[in-house]
Amino acid sequence: MSDNKNTIERYLDGFRKGDHEKILSCLTEDVIWDLPGAFHLVGKQEFDKEIENPAFQGHPDITVSRTTEENDVVIVEGTVQAQKASGGVLDLAFVDVFEMRNAKICRLISYLMEVKADGV
Repeated sequence: MSDNKNTIERYLDGFRKGDHEKILSCLTEDVIWDLPGAFHLVGKQEFDKEIENPAFQGHPDITVSRTTEENDVVIVEGTVQAQKASGGVLDLAFVDVFEMRNAKICRLISYLMEVKADGV
């Protein structure tokens, strides 16, 4: 497995465990995280604030279905389930596009789509 993919595995494992230090160790200082239509974050400090969103409790269940790498870009597709603080579960399909620099994440673009139980 490449150094870039190893970094992404550590990053995802950090989210599964709520391990801020592990996640932040995978990022460059000037990291950018974009969630189109929701937010644009710059730097580790802003990134750290979004790791655990108060609208959710516990740690997400992240399942990766495919990882693709070319040059310094790693694309991860999968699903995530998160327990809502207000009750119920949020089911999402995601595609994360990681731009890498020296085997660290320097930019992340996250595309998320809610998956309803009835398929709608």
